[in-house]
Amino acid sequence: MTKCFSGSAINAFTVLMLISGCAYAQSTLKPSTGKFPDRSVRVIVGQAPGGGSDITTRIITEKLGERLGHPVIVDNRAGANGVIAINAVAQSAANGYTLLVVAGGDLASLNAQKKLSFDVRAAFLPVTQLTSQYYLLLSSLSLPAKSLKDVIEYAKAHPGALSFGSAGMGSAGHAGLELMKFQTGTDIVHVPYKGIAPALADMIGGQLHLAFVSTISGAPQVASGKLRALAVTSLRPAQAYPDLPTISEGGAPGFELTNWYGLFGPAGIPQPIVDVLFQQTAQVLATPEIQSKFATSGAEAMPSGSPAEFAQVLDREVTKWQNVMRLPGFAESLQ
Repeated sequence: MTKCFSGSAINAFTVLMLISGCAYAQSTLKPSTGKFPDRSVRVIVGQAPGGGSDITTRIITEKLGERLGHPVIVDNRAGANGVIAINAVAQSAANGYTLLVVAGGDLASLNAQKKLSFDVRAAFLPVTQLTSQYYLLLSSLSLPAKSLKDVIEYAKAHPGALSFGSAGMGSAGHAGLELMKFQTGTDIVHVPYKGIAPALADMIGGQLHLAFVSTISGAPQVASGKLRALAVTSLRPAQAYPDLPTISEGGAPGFELTNWYGLFGPAGIPQPIVDVLFQQTAQVLATPEIQSKFATSGAEAMPSGSPAEFAQVLDREVTKWQNVMRLPGFAESLQ
């Protein structure tokens, strides 16, 4: 079987968060000058700092802020596999000042699992795709297996001994694990985290063995020698990692796990504001500096041709994840 898919008590801190939230709410009530934007724009991401959506957002926000003439602020809302961030944006005012950057696989996965009280295709206005990328299969240096073949052999010889981290239950990494387990006949324990950054920390510390990590999150850890790259999840060999096999070559024929990050806003944003956000973001992504930053991490800056074109991409992603939910072992693991 082969499948392809694109392929989360009141204390001083709480008080500070409430104060900052009130301050932001007051800032959004400032009278509008009629020109967008006339104040800072907030981009919410559903991961802790260091996750793929966080890094992607921070690469473009400074330049985007320069083009818009006002700061673009990154607001990390980690938890519940991204649901907290997604709900926050879906319920925000449709004025272009609160946006969301999220991995397409994660957004569509939550929609397919019915973890959200709304259909993302109706609740969100897709602005533009930001990047396209594959994942790296990374391992802790403490793991004796030093290749994908070694991992498969070790997992078969020691069922349940290996642990595999993901950004949360039902995330793209989780689905990729279930597909790999099914195709290789292995038993590997899934460990969900609140984002991939905490999983990376545990891998570096030797408490976690494996994870599928977006190139933008994983490349720095591989380059620094803190983690080992075993394979890429693209169907063809990756130009940035010519020495790494694909998982399809290494024991799971046809395996592919790719992903993209996109910029969204709540449905109902006026078209002139959408046009500004789309045009300015696309121009930032077109600059050699930004393209180079993404390329060094194995990602490709890939703005959509239009918001309508990006809406079609989201629609295909949702359909794809409805099929992913039928994977043996995946739906059952979410119960």
